Amino acid sequence: MARREPAGSLSDHVYLSLRTDLMSGRIPPGQRLGEERLADTYGVSRTPVREALARLLADGLVQRDVGGLFPYRPRIDELAGLYELRITLELQGIARVRADESLSHDPDVLGPELDRWYALRKENPEPDAGFVALDEQFHTVLLRSAGNRALSDALVSVNAKVRPVRMFDYLTPDRMSATIDEHISVAEFALDGKLDTAYDTLLAHISESREVVIERAEQALSLARMAWAIRD
Repeated sequence: MARREPAGSLSDHVYLSLRTDLMSGRIPPGQRLGEERLADTYGVSRTPVREALARLLADGLVQRDVGGLFPYRPRIDELAGLYELRITLELQGIARVRADESLSHDPDVLGPELDRWYALRKENPEPDAGFVALDEQFHTVLLRSAGNRALSDALVSVNAKVRPVRMFDYLTPDRMSATIDEHISVAEFALDGKLDTAYDTLLAHISESREVVIERAEQALSLARMAWAIRD
């Protein structure tokens, strides 16, 4: 009888391995993600596969369609509109404070978040697609600190739609370090009341991320199509 490892460690292993295969395009876009086949592929039982698929479904990297679960594949033509909405929401947070002298970014909200990013800069984390969760948190907190909760709630909805593609932004050390440094700069400018600079820095930060994400998403789609063509 094979040695059984803790379910949690197996589930995490399958989750990370499957996430890598999905994002790299190794799994063809039209291939159904059957539990039995994946269990054979990763050398585990169906239980950790089922748990990993549930997490990936929540991440948006897997989608449910007729016949079961399949890899999510980004529609590049939709990204421009979603990023335009994201930029509009995030910049409005700074714009509303800039337009009203009685307003400011709440240090009790944004300060602790800035401290977290100072700590991350010291840690120098390795590239990881899961870093997107921390990135989303920063942008949501930054917007909430501007005083309009409805704006940050709207941003949460936009983030959920672009999250699967935005994971492509955190696959290299340079993008990790750039994200950390830019977040710190934006937060410092906002808290110091340097709102014009904060506005311009945030816009440049999101725009650069958009370009990287779209380029890498297109590369992943190309690899997936190649893999599918070879399989045929």
